[in-house]
Amino acid sequence: MANRSRPSLCGLLGRFTTGLLLAALPSVAQQAAPAAPAQGPSAAHDETKADPPDPPVSPRSGTSNDRLFYTLPNFLTLENAGQMPPLTSGQKFNVEARSSFDFVVYPWYGFLAGISQAENSERGYGQGAAGYGKRFGAMFADGTIENFMVGAALPSLLRQDPRFYQSGVGSFWRRTGYAISRIFVTRTDSGHEQFNYSEIVGSALAAGISTYSYHPRADRTLPNTLSVWGSMVGYDTLTIVVKEFWPDIRRKLSRRN
Repeated sequence: MANRSRPSLCGLLGRFTTGLLLAALPSVAQQAAPAAPAQGPSAAHDETKADPPDPPVSPRSGTSNDRLFYTLPNFLTLENAGQMPPLTSGQKFNVEARSSFDFVVYPWYGFLAGISQAENSERGYGQGAAGYGKRFGAMFADGTIENFMVGAALPSLLRQDPRFYQSGVGSFWRRTGYAISRIFVTRTDSGHEQFNYSEIVGSALAAGISTYSYHPRADRTLPNTLSVWGSMVGYDTLTIVVKEFWPDIRRKLSRRN
C-alpha cells in the first residue's frame, strides 16, 4: 500500500467535483433544450445583457486569464476559441511558471499538506511544525514538477498543445466524455489529434522524480510510484471535467449576483 496522500485527496476532490457538476446540470439542460420563442427586442436585449463575457484570450500569449472558482489559475483553458496559433516553447514554460508560482497556490498546497498531516501519510516526515513543513514542500514540489512536465517540457519536446479547448456543446454526458478523453487525446501544434503523451508520460516521469528524490526512503518503491502516477492522472481527470463545466457555473453565479 502506498503511503502517499494523493489517492484520498482525489476522493475528496471527487466528492467536491460531483457537487459542482450537479450544480451545473440545470444550466447544461437549459442549453441543450430548444430555444424559446423570441419575446421581442427588449427581451432579447435583456437576455444578452444578462450573459457575462467570457474571459479574454490574450492574442500575444495564446492563453486566457480565467481562474477556477475565481481563484485557482486556469490559464490553459480556452472557451469558444476554435483553432489557435501554436504556443512556442517559451510561451509553454511561461504560462506554467505563471500557474505554478501564482500567489493562490501557496495556501492551496498548505491545505493539502494539512490533510496529509492529519492522515499521517508518509510517516517518515513526522508530525509537528517540521513534519508539516516537509509535507508542504513535497506537495509544492510534486505539483510544480508535474505542471512543468505535463504542460511545458513534454509539449515542447513532442510539439503538443497543452491547452484545453472547452466544448460547451451537447448533453452533460457528452461533455463529460469529451473532457475525460482529453486526458488521452490532445492536439499537436499543427492542429491534428494525437495520443496525449505529455499527460500520460509526463505524469509518470513526475511521479518517478518525486518518489525517488525527496520523499521518505520507505516510500521509494515501484508500487508506490505507480500509485502516485495513477492518482496524478486521476486528479488531472477530475480537474479537466471541472474545467469543462466551470463556464456554466460561472455564468450561473454571475446571473444570481
